[in-house]
Amino acid sequence: MTKPDTDMLESLFQDARVAPPPMPAGLMERVLADALAQQPRPPVRRWRGMWQAIGGAPALGGLITATAVGFWIGVAPPSGLPEIAAQIITGDTFATIADESVIELTAFGWDIEEG
Repeated sequence: MTKPDTDMLESLFQDARVAPPPMPAGLMERVLADALAQQPRPPVRRWRGMWQAIGGAPALGGLITATAVGFWIGVAPPSGLPEIAAQIITGDTFATIADESVIELTAFGWDIEEG
């Protein structure tokens, strides 16, 4: 393309910008209606939303495992840990106040085991 051809083309573009063709009646409404019809609908968040919020099957498996292990350790602790569930059920205190200035901590029963 030579320089005169581009000048002529540019002048045609300027003429088109000055007097744009009129938009047919109802075109913009139809375009907007089609655009709204193509947009994805928001998902209904019920069980599936909770499932996705948790993280799916791997995360749910981890939550179940942590819950089971925590319950197991709380009810039947290993020999080195005190029985917290028994202390809660029987009402044993974890800390007692002997004097207003001194607080004795029972350390979950470990002080009793040491003698």
